[in-house]
Amino acid sequence: MGMLSVLLWTPALGALVITFIPGHHIQPIRWIANIFTSLAFLMSCFVIAVYDQHNADLQFKEYFILNPKLGSAYALGVDGLSLPLLVLATLLTSVALLASFSMSKGVKGYHICLLILEFGMLGVFLSQDWSIFYIFWELTLTPLFFLIDRWGGKRRHAASLNFVLYTMGGSVFMLLSVIAIYQYVPGHDSLMTDMGMAAHHMPKHQQVLALLGFLIGFGVKLPIFPLHGWLPLAHVEAPSPISILLSGILLKMGAYGLIRTVTMLPEAAHVLQPLLLFLALFGMAYGGLLAWRQTDLKAMVAYSSVSHMGIVLLGIAALNETGLKGAVLQMVAHGLIAGAMFLLVGLLYERTHTRNIQDYSSLIQVMPRFAVFMTVTLFAAMGLPGSVGFIAELHTMIGGFQEWGWLMVFFSLSILISAAYALRTITLLFTGTVRPQLQHIQDLRPYELLAAGILVSGILLLGLLPSPLIELSASTIAELHNQEVIAPN
Repeated sequence: MGMLSVLLWTPALGALVITFIPGHHIQPIRWIANIFTSLAFLMSCFVIAVYDQHNADLQFKEYFILNPKLGSAYALGVDGLSLPLLVLATLLTSVALLASFSMSKGVKGYHICLLILEFGMLGVFLSQDWSIFYIFWELTLTPLFFLIDRWGGKRRHAASLNFVLYTMGGSVFMLLSVIAIYQYVPGHDSLMTDMGMAAHHMPKHQQVLALLGFLIGFGVKLPIFPLHGWLPLAHVEAPSPISILLSGILLKMGAYGLIRTVTMLPEAAHVLQPLLLFLALFGMAYGGLLAWRQTDLKAMVAYSSVSHMGIVLLGIAALNETGLKGAVLQMVAHGLIAGAMFLLVGLLYERTHTRNIQDYSSLIQVMPRFAVFMTVTLFAAMGLPGSVGFIAELHTMIGGFQEWGWLMVFFSLSILISAAYALRTITLLFTGTVRPQLQHIQDLRPYELLAAGILVSGILLLGLLPSPLIELSASTIAELHNQEVIAPN
């Protein structure tokens, strides 16, 4: 068994171990889940340590034929696109488990579902065969459905059903596009490399239709307007640790899949480039304006995710090297920033049982540690220099300016909207007089400090020293560009 298989199956093994532990043994269940997620994170760190960032090809490849007749194979590998998201997935899962220590209902089932969810997410980023990619993509639906439906808020049933129906509906279009390309593979296999080469031989109109199918399938998860309807309700009703994974990783799965398909169908990408640009700029402004007018803190973060993922879509739509770098950087940046915001909002809600921003004031006097972490995170969300959000937005803006010039004025307006709702939130949470009901709120506990500290440290370190993150994916992106996979023929 190769290194990537060990990493992939570690969470699944943890879920299997927990199934044999009686449900009333709560502490052993918590510790076993944390141990297995920590092992997965450490293994992903080892992979990134031994990864050759100057080699643009797939590394640590594993291959085993599953169905010779269909041409499907258990094919794993990582490159500069998937590796940052792989590490981010293991990190945020560990953080989500740290934030789950207050979970007291159905602890055994909760941790099993969370570990299976991690297993599915890792499978998406490691798969190099479209058939197992699709299996892992669909696998994430089941644990997420139960995590929202069983442990969510008052409207959890509607939220979980909405999420599943939207995602399954989009998956149908994705599957049709995969089948359409599969018909052109000479050996009729579903390896990503073979299907990528076969896609170049498709008629142009079929490439466009295939990319539209992928855009719908991945756009639901990204999410892009108007396919975002599931996101605000799911984020608001999901437990806060699950919101961390929903926003931090699940949205990135859609962006990751879209990058893979845009580079696989370059002619169609250039035909649909104006559509992608419009959806990106509109989504940025739309999400930012809706975030600005929210009074529910989780709803604000949810709509801000629509805006920030619009930046990812803009980087992809630019179809140049700088834009793609910006997209990858923004995926990592948003994973850390949104993860930190959902974590902190969830911890605040546990103490006050309200998410209405109008119910708070001057929390800096009673929760100074919380105030520092939340302020830094909101500054990063608005792209303040010194944070990883600034580095990502700068690359995306440069890539967009190279392609469209003055249209990046709309990008700047969206950034100003982000600054407006971030500053509004800081003002309402941390200024004014202390309300009587807020005078005795407990500040962050040690394990909560650890979880928040990891994410905020990542935001600042990658903002001040972004070179390792940029260089990690640079070779892979440059190789795609040099081989004219992105540039038109």
